[in-house]
Amino acid sequence: MSTPFASAAPYYARYRPPYPREFHDLLADRFVLDGSQTVLDLGAGPGTLALPLAPLADHVYAVDPEPAMLAEGTRLAEERGLTNISWLRGDDAAVTRLCLPRIDLCVIGRAFRRMDRARVLTDLDEVLAPRGGLAVVACLHRPGAPRPAWLTVVDEVRARFLGTGRADGNGREDTEIRDDGEDWAELGDLLAKSPLSRVETHQWDRTVRRTVDEVVGLQLSLPSCGPAVPGDRTAAFATELRRALLDHDPGGTYVRTLRTGAAVATRPRR
Repeated sequence: MSTPFASAAPYYARYRPPYPREFHDLLADRFVLDGSQTVLDLGAGPGTLALPLAPLADHVYAVDPEPAMLAEGTRLAEERGLTNISWLRGDDAAVTRLCLPRIDLCVIGRAFRRMDRARVLTDLDEVLAPRGGLAVVACLHRPGAPRPAWLTVVDEVRARFLGTGRADGNGREDTEIRDDGEDWAELGDLLAKSPLSRVETHQWDRTVRRTVDEVVGLQLSLPSCGPAVPGDRTAAFATELRRALLDHDPGGTYVRTLRTGAAVATRPRR
């Protein structure tokens, strides 16, 4: 039986927006990525971070517990001619058991919220190279930013097909923007108390314009809304959502401003 993460994998790979170029430029600068480094993408999914980092690294280890996500990442890497990524099944509890070489940079995206964060920070200290570090990246709420009206249309159709309050396995609402200011502050506190307590944070805003098909695909990329959830009603859900969105905006362009936050952590210099 397909799990929510497995059924969402092909939509995740196709419809989730990439992280901004500024984030990758930051990593290249802070960790002097010149093609000689070893990178770990923990909770890699289909390689949203691993794929763009591969050309900057000697080798990338992409680790995720969901085989369908790893299969999508493998497919995308083959399409792009990337041969320096190892796709490994595992989770944050297995970091010290994966027999990895010393890691120069570990990156973690949205999956960080599902991890035992205090433990994984301690475990990473064991596998990171002496000058290695961690970068956590997430989508954040912009304080005071108005919510686009078309998202209410999405909410209404989701509620009709899936019920209200669909949440992930941790009881959190699973929407495109998962993190808020309180969660980001908690991350800062965790990093400050960890061995990787030299922390800098960055934020970037960008405007994303989507077609109706991209909005529908984005919904199917969410574990709370992937094809395994509506099951045999998936096609009906997609059709109804497409119709409702076009009724709301016949022009078929759906705009949202996304804020990306990154926390880069390294050991204090001695």
